[in-house]
Amino acid sequence: MLSKRSSPFYTEDHDTFRQQARRFVEKEIVPHIDAWEAAGELPRELHRKAADAGVLQVCFPEDCGGIDVDPFYGIVLTEELARAGSGGLIASLMTHGIATPPVCKVGTKEQKARFAAPVLAGEKIAALAITEPGGGSDVANLKTTARRDGDHYVVNGSKTFITSGMRADFLTVAVRTGEPGLNGISLLVVEAGTPGFTRSKLEKMGWWCSDTATLYFDDCRVPVANRIGPENAGFMAIMMNFNSERIGLIANVLGFAQVCYDEALAYARERQTFGKPLIRNQVIRHKLVDMRTRIEAIRAQLDVLTWRITQNQMPVAELCMLKAFSTTSLETIASEAMQIFGGAGYLRGAKVERIYRETKVLTIGGGSLEIMKDLAARQMGY
Repeated sequence: MLSKRSSPFYTEDHDTFRQQARRFVEKEIVPHIDAWEAAGELPRELHRKAADAGVLQVCFPEDCGGIDVDPFYGIVLTEELARAGSGGLIASLMTHGIATPPVCKVGTKEQKARFAAPVLAGEKIAALAITEPGGGSDVANLKTTARRDGDHYVVNGSKTFITSGMRADFLTVAVRTGEPGLNGISLLVVEAGTPGFTRSKLEKMGWWCSDTATLYFDDCRVPVANRIGPENAGFMAIMMNFNSERIGLIANVLGFAQVCYDEALAYARERQTFGKPLIRNQVIRHKLVDMRTRIEAIRAQLDVLTWRITQNQMPVAELCMLKAFSTTSLETIASEAMQIFGGAGYLRGAKVERIYRETKVLTIGGGSLEIMKDLAARQMGY
């Protein structure tokens, strides 16, 4: 049976899960999201509730406490979380989606039990720390060092723009343990409270309810037992996660684009101007059609690329191009939604206002627009 989305990639089981996720969002998130935005963080108890609802475990292996399902479930979940209209919610609640996969993919049984299972159970919070003050996506040239000293590494350096960096109990940190370049990088799990590890909060334009931090490591001693995978093999563990991260970011964009469209359509039908509904104006209908056209193009390509990944293909160039196209499309869609709302869209409390403020971070995070285009070009031999 095909999904109500009339896509061959979604089944009745996906629709059932969509309804489950929607109930969770409507009950546990929507009534509170404005308060969380004002507070500047999510309550820790939300992670436990999300785990109880089967949200945190989606698309993680069973030996880590996850629910091992196809990646289309992840797209469904992201779309439903987006209905709350908060990018910070998804970024913060789902940070484990980028922090925990290296543990699950290359970690030991003991590491999975220590650093993955408690996160998927909603008991702990995980964050990924790669970006540094002197460089973002240039992973191969990161500067934070980890010097071996007996059964510990001594870590020195800093990371910045780290989502959930203030609240995280476990931080998967990329460090330099060897030679310059990609062959000298390792991954360490740094635990909150480790001597020499401090952090400071960053204030942002958007994603208010997602805490973001700069991390500092000053002779921070981390057990060798906290190294994920072999020494100097961290770069490949990081790269293994990029395809799924980009799928998640594009699904994020798709969800917010759909919210902007739905909100604008509903408002255009309700709003009366010059004695008639706003939607009776041709220019408004054309805006809505243009928005819908971009949404359907993103949706179709995302589904195909996700299917290709399930077939063990690596459509790196296509994912980079879609990430670039979808994020710039969201900027257009959110702007047009704001225009349809007029002054009402400029007021706090409107979903389109918050999404409009948060569009730019999606063209930057996970690889900037310029990096995506250049990576796609190199993949295609330009």
